[in-house]
Amino acid sequence: MKIVRENIQKEAVDIAMKHRRCGLGISMGVGKTRIALQHLIKNYHPICRYLVVVPKNTVIDSWNTEMDKIADQFKDLSDEHYEIDLEVVKQQIEFVNYRSIHKLDPNHYNIVYLDECHNLLFSHEEFLKNYKGIILGLTGTPPTSKGSEKHTMVQKYCPIVYEFSVDEATDSKILNDYTIYIHQLELSKDSNLKKKKKDGGHWFTSEVKDYSYLNNRFNDAMSQQQRQFAAIMRMRGLMEYNTKEKYLKAILKNIGDKCIIFANTKEQADKVCTHSYHSGNKNSEYNLELFNDGRINKLSCVLQLNEGISIDNLRQGIIMHAYGNERKTAQRIGRLLRLSPDQTAICHILCYKNTMDEKWVQQALKTFDQSKIKYFNTLN
Repeated sequence: MKIVRENIQKEAVDIAMKHRRCGLGISMGVGKTRIALQHLIKNYHPICRYLVVVPKNTVIDSWNTEMDKIADQFKDLSDEHYEIDLEVVKQQIEFVNYRSIHKLDPNHYNIVYLDECHNLLFSHEEFLKNYKGIILGLTGTPPTSKGSEKHTMVQKYCPIVYEFSVDEATDSKILNDYTIYIHQLELSKDSNLKKKKKDGGHWFTSEVKDYSYLNNRFNDAMSQQQRQFAAIMRMRGLMEYNTKEKYLKAILKNIGDKCIIFANTKEQADKVCTHSYHSGNKNSEYNLELFNDGRINKLSCVLQLNEGISIDNLRQGIIMHAYGNERKTAQRIGRLLRLSPDQTAICHILCYKNTMDEKWVQQALKTFDQSKIKYFNTLN
């Protein structure tokens, strides 16, 4: 497996070296950071400046860890003029978050690495259009929606020239095989859903009636602005209904393996699990440490664990909402695919029947092997 991974890494680097500006669509687990560092080594010069753009600062730790693993390769760059080691190279590399890239001088860098380049937005274009050097973008989930902001930016500044998908990684035994269970839930007919009034009071209705109201509001919208607002309200309703939380408790009672729960909000993450990881929890890093060490076997999170943070030996995961976003879903499922080769990762996705939730799940899973997706009808 190690040899297969190294061969793919080499192939990706060799192809990237043929392009001045390009992107690589590499599945989680193959080693995107290692590929970027091998590319840096091939392009290394002692007076060059390298910029690594990351979605969040926690990703920087992954880069430093990978650099430490190949420290000897940096020593091999020394010659009669320059003595090079890992610390020298680290001083030549600058890290920045995507939201701060506009503050930088594009003329200061020779090579820019766009980690998780699907995060590119039009707001980043001012830097990129004035930057004249080499660009290498890296992503496990290249944007597929043509004409969208992210797809446009990736195509313009780091077009994907090489891809190695999740299914290719599982077939090559780099990642584990997987089974996805779609749990199809009925919205509750009980009138216990509390809704706020404009005057500060409240009233009660059922999830079925509330969704019907929100869906009709979307269908009756006259303008594009009204439809967008109605769509957001409908999605928010589906994310806030309690039926999934109740059903989740039943699932967790039957899961003894190490399991991660992807919640919709910080409040929900705290509600469904004793230990959570999110920006509002001051114990997040400690909880992640407990989870990685095996001292706890359940951890809930929101978006922060989608990218850049590695968790080994996950057996099962639960996605409470698929969003209709294949990138986020692929990243979450990818968290589970790092077991020993003879194990199968299990992903549970909770879905409300006869709602937009079903369409979002279908959209999110369209790039996955459909033979590995199982549907589980439940009466809640």
